[in-house]
Amino acid sequence: MKTVVSVSQGSSEYDYDLETSFLGQPFRIIRIGTDCDLSRAEAVLESVHTQADAIGLSMVHDHYEVGREQLEHPDTARLEACVPDKPVTTGAGLRAILQEWAVRHTQSELGHFFDNARVLFMNGQAGYRIARALSEHTDNLLFADPYTDFGVPRLLTSLKQLETYTSLTAPIMFRPAAVKAVETILRTPLYRLGENLVKGSLHHAVSEAHVIVASIGDLENFTAKELDGKTVITSRVTDAAMDWMRSRKVAMVVDYSPWLEGRPVGVNVMEAMISAALSRTPDQLGPDDYLDVIQSLGIEPRILYPDGYRRVNRFAFVIHPLSQQYLTKTPPLDWVANVSPPVVMNLVEKAIAYSPPFIYSKVSGIRSPNGDEVEGWLITVGGTPREIMAHGPEFTYARLLQAAKLAKKLGAQIMGLGAFTKVVGDAGITVAKRAPLPITTGNSYSASGALWAAHDAMKKIGRVSIGPSGKAAGKAMVVGATGAIGSVCARLLAKAVDEVYLAAPEPAKLLALKESIEQETPGAIVHVAGSAERDLADMDMIVTATSGAGKRILDIMKVKPGCVITDVARPLDIPAEDVAKRPDVLVIESGEIQLPGKVHMKDIGLPKGIAYACLAETIVLALEARFENFTLGRNIEWEKVREIYKLGLKHGMKLAAISGVNGVFTEEDFERVRVLAASAEETQAEESQAEGSSTPA
Repeated sequence: MKTVVSVSQGSSEYDYDLETSFLGQPFRIIRIGTDCDLSRAEAVLESVHTQADAIGLSMVHDHYEVGREQLEHPDTARLEACVPDKPVTTGAGLRAILQEWAVRHTQSELGHFFDNARVLFMNGQAGYRIARALSEHTDNLLFADPYTDFGVPRLLTSLKQLETYTSLTAPIMFRPAAVKAVETILRTPLYRLGENLVKGSLHHAVSEAHVIVASIGDLENFTAKELDGKTVITSRVTDAAMDWMRSRKVAMVVDYSPWLEGRPVGVNVMEAMISAALSRTPDQLGPDDYLDVIQSLGIEPRILYPDGYRRVNRFAFVIHPLSQQYLTKTPPLDWVANVSPPVVMNLVEKAIAYSPPFIYSKVSGIRSPNGDEVEGWLITVGGTPREIMAHGPEFTYARLLQAAKLAKKLGAQIMGLGAFTKVVGDAGITVAKRAPLPITTGNSYSASGALWAAHDAMKKIGRVSIGPSGKAAGKAMVVGATGAIGSVCARLLAKAVDEVYLAAPEPAKLLALKESIEQETPGAIVHVAGSAERDLADMDMIVTATSGAGKRILDIMKVKPGCVITDVARPLDIPAEDVAKRPDVLVIESGEIQLPGKVHMKDIGLPKGIAYACLAETIVLALEARFENFTLGRNIEWEKVREIYKLGLKHGMKLAAISGVNGVFTEEDFERVRVLAASAEETQAEESQAEGSSTPA
């Protein structure tokens, strides 16, 4: 029987003595804790090394390799010198493999998990291999070594900075005299006072991180508020450690340590066992030796969820002030607006358009029924629609790319474009090509949400019967049916309304679209026309989706009372003054979405927990971990409209509100349209009857 002794600087409370089989050989493993007493550890090593075939050193520093620096820790070297005639190891070789594999395994298993994540290393030198693996997926690497080594309130923010820091501090940190000096300084009252101030900064760094690489002991002083939703990469996660993680609301744990006999085993023990079994020193072990052991024992990293499945993804969404009026609601511009003439606010509006992007609101609390969560940021660019349209596309592109860089730094994995930022130039295509993260305009869900809202509005007004299947017994028209959005709306309406009328000045395209819809939706009744005028008065629902901004595309005075008009064009097809002429008609601008979970977000002009459909699309993609360019350009794909609608339902999205040019419609608004439409129809019937009776025989 071969014997492996693990001498640990940790507590003797966790000592054990067990027998097991390893690589077909019987083994005895003894763990001896020395309670942070280096002299005692030396004495233990001298007393046990004769009976051991190999020795592992636990809770001591590895000899690190950081960049070009080879770092030999004096305390570890001192303990190794006590055992000149037996294999002795800290497990550095095996640890490096398992740490890197943990990252690659998690990224492969969960898909894009570490993309753009903010990763905080409590000890960057110890986690250098993990950092190198993570650098393939994110640039947001943060290292707390200056805090933990010297109490300096500064984070290193790249691998290059870590390597430079190590080359500068290694002569100090890894000399025996220097180690003793640092230990003496750490005991001084003045340092303790400074340390309390530094801890505040370190706590903030933990709060802002998404992934933390640390030993469990390094996290003991952090609260549930700071660790809520975090992923921790660590080792030797016992049941007690999982209970502690659960109490701190940690979302996920990646454990890279091997297990043996139902318990986590230190990599120092495992590497010592490999050395003993193969009769080789750790320096003589090669990749094949490690691979054979890992595969034969079925060792793999563990992905653990302390309180059930929970994954937190991240998004950003770009907003901007929709008018000068919005600017006057923002301190201190509200004060400027009150005391200045309009000409001053015009100048302010122009100046704000040149301001750099900034964070308007952190968004949290969005949770899908399946356990996926997202958090994100609303990022403001300063231009109003007037200013955006007054400049060339490159002006807005530049600000959107600045916003994308900010989003990446924050850790967002996808960014959505809101309001006029998504109609500038080529509608997101150029931005997506240049941005450092995926982009979507949200127009697929906007089209879906608007039609969803229109169908719901028809139910609320109650002038068209809805069958058991949800299909409306009425007539619907799409104006601009051959366009990108119009054709999508036509396909959706064919499934939701008895008869569909397609209007556009392109006969050949209309015929092809009609044929495609009839094949796709058997039984659909589809009519085509070169303009809307002929059939306008018979429609129960009208969707306008033209690209002729500023042109009047229909005469609202000819529309049937009680008709629901959905304007999905951007800019809008139907001006506010036309809407005001027909209070007996409901003109819908958008359908807003109720987000799942307990949403925390600053006011965006909607009730709490409700978002515009374009924002909801970005959130749905984040929940689904679909970090890709989704809706771009003016040619919206029918398949994507259908897909985002289904994904929204999967993640608990619901239609929450129906909006017009004056904001969200209330139940009183629907009732008013219903009453006015009935009255208008009654008046029309009386006039028609009077005309009939006055006609001479």
